[in-house]
Amino acid sequence: MLSKDIQRIKRLGKYLGRDKKSLILICLILIPVSFAGAVQPLLVGQVISVLKGEATLPLFVYLPKPDLIRTLITFLLGSVLLRLALQGYQSYNIQSVGQRLTARIRSDLFSHCISLSLRYHDSMPVGKLLTRLTSDVDALSEVFGSGAVGIFADIVSIFVIAFTMILIDIRLGLLLLLTQIPVIWLILWLQKKYRKANYKVREELSQLNADFQENLQGIEVVQMFRREEINSSKFKVTGNEYRKAVNGTIFFDSSISAFIEWVSLAVVAFVIAIGGAFVTRGSMGLGTLTTFILYSGRLFEPLRQLAERFTQIQGGLTAVERIGELLEERVEISDHDLALNKNKKTLIRRSADLGEVIFKNVSFSYRDDEPIISNLSFKIKPGEHVALVGPTGSGKTTLIRLLCRLYEPQEGSILIDGIDIRLIPIQQLRSKLGVVLQDAFLFSGNVADNLKLDSDITDQRLLEICNELGLNFFLQRLPNGLNTSLRERGANLSSGERQLLSVARVAIRNPKILIMDEATAFMDPSTEATLQRDLDKLLAKKTALVIAHRLATVQSADRILVMKKGKLIEEGTHETLIHQKGLYSQLAELQEKGLTEI
Repeated sequence: MLSKDIQRIKRLGKYLGRDKKSLILICLILIPVSFAGAVQPLLVGQVISVLKGEATLPLFVYLPKPDLIRTLITFLLGSVLLRLALQGYQSYNIQSVGQRLTARIRSDLFSHCISLSLRYHDSMPVGKLLTRLTSDVDALSEVFGSGAVGIFADIVSIFVIAFTMILIDIRLGLLLLLTQIPVIWLILWLQKKYRKANYKVREELSQLNADFQENLQGIEVVQMFRREEINSSKFKVTGNEYRKAVNGTIFFDSSISAFIEWVSLAVVAFVIAIGGAFVTRGSMGLGTLTTFILYSGRLFEPLRQLAERFTQIQGGLTAVERIGELLEERVEISDHDLALNKNKKTLIRRSADLGEVIFKNVSFSYRDDEPIISNLSFKIKPGEHVALVGPTGSGKTTLIRLLCRLYEPQEGSILIDGIDIRLIPIQQLRSKLGVVLQDAFLFSGNVADNLKLDSDITDQRLLEICNELGLNFFLQRLPNGLNTSLRERGANLSSGERQLLSVARVAIRNPKILIMDEATAFMDPSTEATLQRDLDKLLAKKTALVIAHRLATVQSADRILVMKKGKLIEEGTHETLIHQKGLYSQLAELQEKGLTEI
């Protein structure tokens, strides 16, 4: 556990590199702050010694009594003001470093999360990822900010106080330091227990956020099917588990605080008893005893803070563990550098983008025991329009995901213009493909931003393209045209309007290969008819792979591929497949009767 923590902290420590100067300055300030705090009990004790006529430090022997008291009070006031000023400056800089650290880690985590394959996101609820990006990162900032630096400050304070006590009176100083050994041992033991309890808190919080996010996303279904009470009961169970986990951390945290408070009082009583005996025998002055009574409280103050910071550290180390697990997740789909360099000239030669697509013996499964596509092979010629049909679950959408390299096939290869897509840079590959999915996703923002996405075009050119696509009627209905603000997922648009925008943003990019998953499924007949002319223009001289369920769309394709249970069982034109009297013929006949879709 310890070695893994050290490795993860070292890995995350790179984020502090830009703040090296600030951290060095913060650490240097610790020394005067600690000495200013340590000298205050000594000065109070010296004042009492002067008033009682006892021996004082050699530094103050030659000053008259009134001047000596004024000097000691001046030093005491100066040490208090110096400590307050330095602590304020130090605290501000620590928090600033912590916030900068948080921003860098969260940015890298976000970039890493959106680089992970869909396979990972299929198994990881969004709420759990949000917890790591928010509360876990905040806890981690405390480790590198106030926690780690604060622990260093407390350790410096303890050493300075210990050194000063031994110089004043070695007997009582050593006795006080010996009391720290069992205290530190017990604190470390309780911290190990706290660490385990805190990890469970993070896990339960992740589940709580996941349940909350899922119910909000599915609020329409929850309300329509009257699931409010049932889902609330389930959420209450998750909330209770989180409460129990938090109670576990509270127990260990409060145990540490109560233990230190009890021991500190016991040590003060011990100092009074032993020191009182020394004063009675005349081997120690009252001023020295007062100094040690104050030091006994000061000695446990950094220890108390140390225990509290260790609680922060343990929570932070739990966050380090969880964030480290996420950062260690392998990016399954990435550019193959060696292969890319080897085929660079080939890519340049084929930059004409013919649009040929070949599947060669492709097999894929989301789970080992459930094959989705089995030994699939077919070829789409440049400029050919191919319709993909088949029953639900036959692997049509999966085939599109493989072509876009959102998943990697377990066997076989997919080629575009004769090049394995794994050897094409991901950005270059996806720039060749224009994908219109049945479930159109829009980001919050305005219409223009959703149409542009990664395209670098002006608003004027965007408006011209929209006119060419025949979107005037749609833009005129919007309050502010291209500048109309969209809510989350385009909630203020109808399904057909969202689909219309998804078609338009693909057309803007003018890709060589078009992939369409029932692009007009949610459009009313008049909108679909208006758009169909522009779709025909869009499809001209482009390779097209269309998942189709409507007979009219299928009939216009150059070739139809019929899939069933991940296998290609028929292919040909509409007329050819009808005469074969196979699965396609049966589906077409049922659709004509209005009983099903192809």
